[in-house]
Amino acid sequence: MSTVDVESRTVVNRPRPEVAAYASDPDNATAWYVNIRSVEWDSPKPATVGTRVRFTARFLGRTLTYTYEVTELAPDERFVMRTAQGPFPMETTYTWSDTDDGATLMTLRNRGEPSGFTGLAAPVMAAAMRRANINDLTRLKQILESRPTPLSGA
Repeated sequence: MSTVDVESRTVVNRPRPEVAAYASDPDNATAWYVNIRSVEWDSPKPATVGTRVRFTARFLGRTLTYTYEVTELAPDERFVMRTAQGPFPMETTYTWSDTDDGATLMTLRNRGEPSGFTGLAAPVMAAAMRRANINDLTRLKQILESRPTPLSGA
């Protein structure tokens, strides 16, 4: 079986708590993920370990609906979700760290093992996923950096 493991990074010129809070809130996913069309909560808000959220996405010409479960949550540091559904069980991990100049380094990692026909297409899927992740992180960066900066001490 072929594993897909794609990791992308960007530096967002905003404080880590702000970037982490926005990125780890599933309600914001349709704003910054190009392929995600809708989000439905199957658990009460906010996201905690065990929370289940259903996403509908368009990827490689197909509409996919899958439910992610939050498996790890370390506020402002790490957020992990997994799905075992469909032809492509996957784990998505976000991590955040401070840069020397007060910005945030965000890493987005998608890892999984496609089965059946999709397993044969793993290299194509990885390349498409890498392009999508770069576009998504670029969009996230634009959204957060275009927000007004809070006043110091306010």
